[in-house]
Amino acid sequence: MNVKKLPYGISDYERLIENDYYYVDKTMYIEKLENLAEPYIMFLRPRKFGKTLFTSTLENYYDLKKENEFEKLFGNTYIGKNSTKLKNKYHILKFNFSGIDTSNEETTMKGFKSKVASSIQLFVERYGIDFFVNKEDEAEGILDNLIKAFTIQKAGEKIYVIVDEYDHFANELLGFHTNQFKELVSKNGKVRKWYEILKEGTESVIDRIFITGVAPITLDSLTSGFNIGSDKTQSASFNEMMGFTNKELDTMLEELGINEQEKKSLIPIMKENYDGYKFSIEATEKLYNSNMCLYFLNRYLERREIPNQLIDMNIASDYSKLGKMLDLCQGQEREKIIEKTVAGEGIVGEITEKFNPAMEFTEKDLISMLFYLGYLTIEDEVAGYAKLNIPNKVMKEIYADYFLQVLRESTPINVEQNYSEIATEIALEGKIDKLVSLAQKYLENLSNRDYVKFDEKYIKLIFYCIAMNLKIFRLKSEMEVQRKYPDILLMPKNQTKGYKGIMIEFKYLKKEQAEKLQEKQEEARKQIEEYAELEEIKDISDLNFYTIVAVNDKLYVQKIK
Repeated sequence: MNVKKLPYGISDYERLIENDYYYVDKTMYIEKLENLAEPYIMFLRPRKFGKTLFTSTLENYYDLKKENEFEKLFGNTYIGKNSTKLKNKYHILKFNFSGIDTSNEETTMKGFKSKVASSIQLFVERYGIDFFVNKEDEAEGILDNLIKAFTIQKAGEKIYVIVDEYDHFANELLGFHTNQFKELVSKNGKVRKWYEILKEGTESVIDRIFITGVAPITLDSLTSGFNIGSDKTQSASFNEMMGFTNKELDTMLEELGINEQEKKSLIPIMKENYDGYKFSIEATEKLYNSNMCLYFLNRYLERREIPNQLIDMNIASDYSKLGKMLDLCQGQEREKIIEKTVAGEGIVGEITEKFNPAMEFTEKDLISMLFYLGYLTIEDEVAGYAKLNIPNKVMKEIYADYFLQVLRESTPINVEQNYSEIATEIALEGKIDKLVSLAQKYLENLSNRDYVKFDEKYIKLIFYCIAMNLKIFRLKSEMEVQRKYPDILLMPKNQTKGYKGIMIEFKYLKKEQAEKLQEKQEEARKQIEEYAELEEIKDISDLNFYTIVAVNDKLYVQKIK
């Protein structure tokens, strides 16, 4: 069998096909998009979800210069066997607004204009248009002059505009330089004017538009500049247009030469860490983050071993901006959302389709923003509203890091975090002294106002978030699986090295209830002894059992076995 190469890091469709990389066929959505009544489409997905590859696929399919290459590029795809009437009918004008320097308003606008100018320069060279790209003009002026020149020189012909990462620089500004963001998208802002020209172009030569990005953060600001787009982000018909379905992943593993026995060990890990995304209440299929899957498989195929690092650091850096977005919503709303999501409770609410950054971010806006960025996803439907939750373990780790960061900001002293020492002590000795010591520091230094909301769940959250950072363990918790299981169960990922694991059961008492300490300890002991008899638990070797009773901010630890 000819095993295809894995297209990790490749977002150029033509290169992918010509070099015989494996391609998850999404071309049936070209047909679906073309059959829509609306020719101007907005489609949003989180970072690293295959947006750029899909725009490259559109570009290759509709480019009139690629007509003679159609069979080579699309012969083995759905659309190659079911071509549409508009294939190879357009001049493709593509913009990609990622990678712009957002240090300040000046560098942002300079980068924006440079991107516009370079894209238009490539366009005029490719299609032989007599047009001088005057870099002294503003971005909107360059686009306006191009449209006028094209109208005269290419009478009767049409342009397909593709805008990739339309909001990338805007989201960066929003997180770091909010006032500068507002200036750019204000009524007289340069970005807004550029979209006004784009809209005007649809009255003459621009026939279709496809815009992708991550969040609708600029849409409300640009409404009067560009109010013709139809947003298909939450359409059930397009839920699986980007990302991998279970079937697509299974087929890909087979095509990559991964046998059934390997699948049994790989798929559960990938499902736990990369699956769980759903973008429409009506959709039934959950999706894997495609880039994360490709990273994992690329590392696995190098040595036929499951990688220790389960998340690409390039992806982690994108998602590490959680705090900047959460900081847009201050006070108790932010803390409530963090606590509920980390605890796995889920949040029911309406997903905002447009944001207006000129107004204060509400709790509803923040929850919606977390959905668009991929930190939360649609788990279910409740009375017509979306129930949102964290999609997978990778996202839970990012939340856990941020939760601890928020706690550190609430403390008057620096809290040292020696995760490697904690993990080593548990793995080699089955002890939790260092784990308890770190949790104790958080508790002792939280302000008095925090004690008001302290309960068993809050104590468990602190331990849970610390445990999420112990990379050599697989963490299970009552919060995570929502079943009658111990509060925290840490099992070594590698069962061959003789590492020990731990089980912890928590109880909580307020300060005025301190006399009930022994009673609570006995209650916790009985529970943990019951759990120890469960078949799933009995199968785990070298497991150490503990109870922890918190009396306000003091932790009382007992080892049971």
